[in-house]
Amino acid sequence: MQAVTSAKTAAKSANSAHLIDNENVYDEKAVLASTVMCFDFGEQRIGVAVGEHLLATANALTTIDNESNEIRFQVISALINEWKPKLLVVGLPLNVDGTEHGVTQLCKKFARRLNGRFNIPVMLVDERYSSVEASDLLNQIGIKGRAQKVMLDQVAAQTILQSYFNGL
Repeated sequence: MQAVTSAKTAAKSANSAHLIDNENVYDEKAVLASTVMCFDFGEQRIGVAVGEHLLATANALTTIDNESNEIRFQVISALINEWKPKLLVVGLPLNVDGTEHGVTQLCKKFARRLNGRFNIPVMLVDERYSSVEASDLLNQIGIKGRAQKVMLDQVAAQTILQSYFNGL
């Protein structure tokens, strides 16, 4: 159990992470042997990625391209029912110097809503440079310019989730 607790502490410090768990359902042992779903929150689109703690590998999944919260949460609910994650990771947008900006508060609200609606712990993880890294990854596989728009958010979610795993 000590190793599991150490992993949780390492994840928090390495990624400047913050856990949202209003119902105290975070089960470290179950989480570290489970699927994790990650969200790159945006006002227009939300990128989604999934990964397994045991493999510590993140994969881009989809992009929710709708501004309606009702539709967004319907899609998220279907994804959660399909993948059954024990932890949700949300990329926390910050300025380069680490300070918060307007979207930071919206993202925190989104994370609290995820936790409240699905009763799954949510880890907020610093997402600075995730979109730049995602764009670089897409460039490397030959997807450039406007063609990236469709995939950029889900690949950004993948980089956020991989950063979380690497912090373990």
